[in-house]
Amino acid sequence: MTSADHPRPTHTGRPYEELVAEAVAAPTDGWDFSWFDGRATEQRPTWGYARLLGERLGRVHSALDLDTGGGEVLNLAPKLPPLMAATEGWPPNVAKATRLLGPRGVVVVASASDAPLPFADDAFDLVTARHPVKAPFPEIARVLRPGGTYFAQHVGPSSVFELVEHFVGPQPQEVRNGRDPQIERAEAEAAGLEIVDLRAERLRIEFYDIGAVVHFLRKVVWMVPGFTAEAYEPQLRALHERMEKEGPFVAHSTRHLIEARKPLT
Repeated sequence: MTSADHPRPTHTGRPYEELVAEAVAAPTDGWDFSWFDGRATEQRPTWGYARLLGERLGRVHSALDLDTGGGEVLNLAPKLPPLMAATEGWPPNVAKATRLLGPRGVVVVASASDAPLPFADDAFDLVTARHPVKAPFPEIARVLRPGGTYFAQHVGPSSVFELVEHFVGPQPQEVRNGRDPQIERAEAEAAGLEIVDLRAERLRIEFYDIGAVVHFLRKVVWMVPGFTAEAYEPQLRALHERMEKEGPFVAHSTRHLIEARKPLT
């Protein structure tokens, strides 16, 4: 989404049907969020993951990027290691990432997020991920060489739940507390990794029209599983009317930066 530093757009006043039809027609492959320009904004974490990722990739011989999407974030790195691989589970994204990253020598492997990583033990100096579906810490520890590092930005607990709960209702605490960074710390340590850094932030999101909401839920499919504009038309129309009267719909994302190291022995 557009950085929250950008100015707010003016009130659209466009009909519900027009906004929704436009959003439904928009492609959802990859992790390019430029469609949201002028329609939604999101604060960025202060640590600057893409910059830090690029620095780390430039210092290693081998690396693996998990759940790479369309490869957009990985492709921002000024320099990639001689051996660079990436995994992705959604076929349209596999194709997009291959087209984008292949010319840079990246091997893109189609692999489901819940499947064992298709790589040998001790294969990589660095494993990275930006918003993985779920970090498979035992597998990460297995494919990292001794002394290697896992460096990632994860989605945190109750992220954008103001929007989620508008569509599916209040969620139980065990769902709201999923992806808790302290739980992930424990999972990483149980897999034999040592936590080097763990930071968390809560960030403001503003949706300026109902089309932005529809496109977001079509693109980030785990937010409201099975979402379609037809299935959730009553909730969408109610939210559209609310936004027309009150202005942008405000939600909050949660993010945490995690860096973990595999011990030398």
